[in-house]
Amino acid sequence: MNSALNPLLDFSGLPRFEAILPEHVTPAISTLLDENRAIVKRLEAPMQKVTWENFVEPLDDATEKLGRAWGIVGHLNAVVDTPELRATYNENLPKITEFWTELGQNLALFEKYKALKAGSDYAALNPARKKIIENALRDFRLGGAELPEDRKTRFAEIQEQQAALSTKFSENVLDATNHYALFVENEADLSGLPDDVKQAARAAAEKDGKPGYKFTLHFPSYFPVLQYAEKRELRETIYRANVAKASELGEKPEWDNTQNIGEILKLRDEEAKLLGFRNFAEVSLVPKMAETPEQVISFLEDLAQRARTFAENDLAELRVFAKKELGLDKLEAWDVTYASEKLRQQRYAFSEQEVKQYFPEPKVIEGLFRVIQTLFSVELKPDSAPAWHKDVKFYRIERNGRLVGQFYLDLYARNGKRGGAWMDDARGRRLTKSGVQTPVAYLTCNFTEPAVVDGKARPALFTHDEVITLFHETGHGLHHMLTEVDELGVSGISGVEWDAVELPSRFMENFCWEWDVLQNMTSHVDTGAPLPRELFDKMIAAKNFQSGLQMLRQVEFALFDMHLHFDHDPYGPKTARDILNDVRHRVAVMIPPEFNRFENSFGHIFAGGYAAGYYSYKWAEVLSADAYGAFEEAGAIGGNILSIDTGRKFQREILGAGGARTALESFKAFRGREPTIDALLRHSGMAS
Repeated sequence: MNSALNPLLDFSGLPRFEAILPEHVTPAISTLLDENRAIVKRLEAPMQKVTWENFVEPLDDATEKLGRAWGIVGHLNAVVDTPELRATYNENLPKITEFWTELGQNLALFEKYKALKAGSDYAALNPARKKIIENALRDFRLGGAELPEDRKTRFAEIQEQQAALSTKFSENVLDATNHYALFVENEADLSGLPDDVKQAARAAAEKDGKPGYKFTLHFPSYFPVLQYAEKRELRETIYRANVAKASELGEKPEWDNTQNIGEILKLRDEEAKLLGFRNFAEVSLVPKMAETPEQVISFLEDLAQRARTFAENDLAELRVFAKKELGLDKLEAWDVTYASEKLRQQRYAFSEQEVKQYFPEPKVIEGLFRVIQTLFSVELKPDSAPAWHKDVKFYRIERNGRLVGQFYLDLYARNGKRGGAWMDDARGRRLTKSGVQTPVAYLTCNFTEPAVVDGKARPALFTHDEVITLFHETGHGLHHMLTEVDELGVSGISGVEWDAVELPSRFMENFCWEWDVLQNMTSHVDTGAPLPRELFDKMIAAKNFQSGLQMLRQVEFALFDMHLHFDHDPYGPKTARDILNDVRHRVAVMIPPEFNRFENSFGHIFAGGYAAGYYSYKWAEVLSADAYGAFEEAGAIGGNILSIDTGRKFQREILGAGGARTALESFKAFRGREPTIDALLRHSGMAS
């Protein structure tokens, strides 16, 4: 089937989203798999001399097309899930997994990479190509290339089963989220909720042809209920629904992820043992900065110890306030967010809702773009491309009039769209015979869509947390798009150690706390006035409000993940829940109720590539806080945090270098030294 008939086979430009249908998937994937297998067969044959040009390039050309086509299918499955698309995705997933597993175990290809490394031309290769060859040799070993044939077969089965289980895990969370609806008929029961939240709930009920107000388990819908609803029973109802989703306590038994978790952990353990490792955590860390599970656990426990006193004080203070000011003798899990918001309002005399009025979407986007343009000497302009939904916007990045990269921006929550926020690559940068192929990214969030009030459309309003999320995902996007590396395997985010991937994203978050930045990206939705300095000062004073509790929560998740894959026996009597409870009793100061099933929707580690890697958020935060320190130092001297010279250096040494060298080498090239934890503790209000 040619590209004129099947848009998934057209690689001449951007994806033709308007033309792609579920029935295109199977024929396109079959065609590409056949082509790839034919090229692999040709490359397996004996060669007089193995070179980059006669071996790596044709392999890259073939696998890139397959990766791009399947990437489009996976993306659509995440943002516009339909029964037809889900069915064809699940039908083709085992075929894709089987191919990549076969490729990773191909001894003939492995031997050719070894020949490249040992060849006379290796010394003359550029650093990026050398790094790709080293990564390939490592990945062949991790892919089971050195296993005997009978074990290779079992290894391949494990990969397929894991892929299917992870997809099912994700689908269960999505289905449980999409299915839940809480209808409230009496407006008096919504006392305390902001008007825009009620308007969105009213619109959601109207869309269903129902009276009253509809609340769902999509974050912009349920979280304001926990944060503002004065009716305690309402908070408890939605809290219970949210923490029990995709579990045996949820709405439908077929969406329970408990068994999937157990199966995934057994398969990962078996994979590790087949490869000669003691546990899956050791496998996970081979391509990362951290060297051993013990080192990660030590890092996390050190953070927990530093945060504990702050967290205990946060909780004690909240309990006293809740009892004295709110009449809550016992602070329950569904009271915590509500009481915290009330305490913050009392102490700092502002609310999240008040701040939100100053962050209309157009002004936020304009401010974000201004930061990027100033720091990295680029221009961001609206662009046009077919998209998968009417709300998706498309932009281009130029430098000196030359196209550098492009990205799709999909901001709003909706049914059929996976929760959370993420960046994914649609296409990587590489040098081809016809010139440089520029990178393209997807930036996806789940914010509240614009509302229509009294017949008038209002822009979407973002909380400050949502602004931070937008900057975070854009940081990932910049890492992908501002690369200067021409080799696909290490350009942009490709080949970057997983625990360093969060460096640019966490780094970008810091600008959301700078007056020079915020005053230019705020405009009150009704008056047009910028954020008042007085309100900004209150936000800064409140920045580290409950930072001890927040730090411990992240450490709790990361330790749970690491212990689950390091010293937990998946065949033993203890379940994942038992491990989570053990960790909580060791590090948490606030233990959730017994019915909390957080682990059943922890997609990061069971469906999102963060297995034995969730610690990366904190690990990379050490790097990002320290990197941001360079901008603080430049600002202290020059008076402007948006230092153009420091921005150019960051772009050159961190973003531009991609995965062509180790993350530590890139960090040291930027900072001139090894990273330290000092800046993170200072930014978190925990410096001694």
